[in-house]
Amino acid sequence: MAYDEALAARIRALVADEPGLTEKRMFGGLAFLLGGHMAVAASGRGGLMVRVDPARSAELVAADGVERMVMQGREMDGWLRVSGHPDVDDLPDADLARWVAEGVGFVRTLPPK
Repeated sequence: MAYDEALAARIRALVADEPGLTEKRMFGGLAFLLGGHMAVAASGRGGLMVRVDPARSAELVAADGVERMVMQGREMDGWLRVSGHPDVDDLPDADLARWVAEGVGFVRTLPPK
């Protein structure tokens, strides 16, 4: 499955003014990196991938449409999948902006690669 280009465009509009922004095709999706760290991505498996503080994973996954990323059969703290209802394009702009801000905010705490 290819990533949702409309979702990628919505993300791009939210991060366009971030310093050190790069885009990279990863895992069948389109990732938005800041300082070399992936903050958020339009996932190739559908939905939005968001990098968050691992200590906040349990709190954030309590929201509707949010689950931990599963990679190679393992749940990954600090990596979330967000979907809308019925799909991520139905996620209101304010909710998308909040999730993008979560990812951007967390990777800004990491040293640049």
